[in-house]
Amino acid sequence: MLVTIQEKPAPRPRWLRAPAPVGENYRELKELVGGLRLHTVCESAACPNIGECWNHRTATFMILGNVCTRRCGFCAVQSGKPGAVDYDEPRRVAEAVAALGLRYAVVTSVNRDELPDGGAELFARTIQAIRDRSPGCRVEVLIPDFQGSREALETVMGGRPDVLNHNVETVPRLYRRVRSGARYERSLELLARAKQMAPETPTKSGLMVGIGETSSEVLGVLRDLRRSRVDIVTIGQYLRPSPEHLPVARYVTPEEFAEYAAAARAMGFAHVESGPLVRSSYHAREAEAAAFRPGG
Repeated sequence: MLVTIQEKPAPRPRWLRAPAPVGENYRELKELVGGLRLHTVCESAACPNIGECWNHRTATFMILGNVCTRRCGFCAVQSGKPGAVDYDEPRRVAEAVAALGLRYAVVTSVNRDELPDGGAELFARTIQAIRDRSPGCRVEVLIPDFQGSREALETVMGGRPDVLNHNVETVPRLYRRVRSGARYERSLELLARAKQMAPETPTKSGLMVGIGETSSEVLGVLRDLRRSRVDIVTIGQYLRPSPEHLPVARYVTPEEFAEYAAAARAMGFAHVESGPLVRSSYHAREAEAAAFRPGG
């Protein structure tokens, strides 16, 4: 049975309360990012975990600007016509990583469908810049679908990321409404291709729940991801960024998230993060270490 979407869902339950974005580390990181003219998905996508993550001196850097060429129904990132590619951005990201003393960095981007390679070259340059400045730092990239371009994916994989992440976001039935300009099959193909190109590189994907899907549909997505040889999966609650975005259908309980986690582990995922406040980059370093570097 499908979940009925409510325009005015019940108030957020207690398990969706995140720490407030305050503290010395939070202020320091905010000043650093602003001073280097960088963007983070933490701020641009209104992530509820920004207080926790920034106070632990972790952030997900967003390259290629902060204006996206797509208008997805769930995403708080601004959409419109992006500016020119800033080829100095990789250096500044690397400077921030070094200043923070990071041993694990996550890099993502907006969609840049107007670019021939979708911005793949800047991903590769950013990986290299981080490695040059901080040789011991591991790098995870959370990439867009590059409109299915094999050449763009080859460019990113040529940069040898430590983890290749691409989110399917939701179940196939909801794609037209939730992920404008994307195709479910194309995302699965990208993940499968990444594993074919570099079998030793862990792949990762994530999805939101509470947006109108059924539990059987979620389990179907998990099975599809395993068939695409995805290693790590994240499952979190969709939270409406503004009244202009898609409404929350319901708040999924912690018990249900635990059931999804158990099902995913039984399917063979190397690591699963499943909970109300889980996001794609949440505990990214811990997930990679737990799955592929025992004792790491």
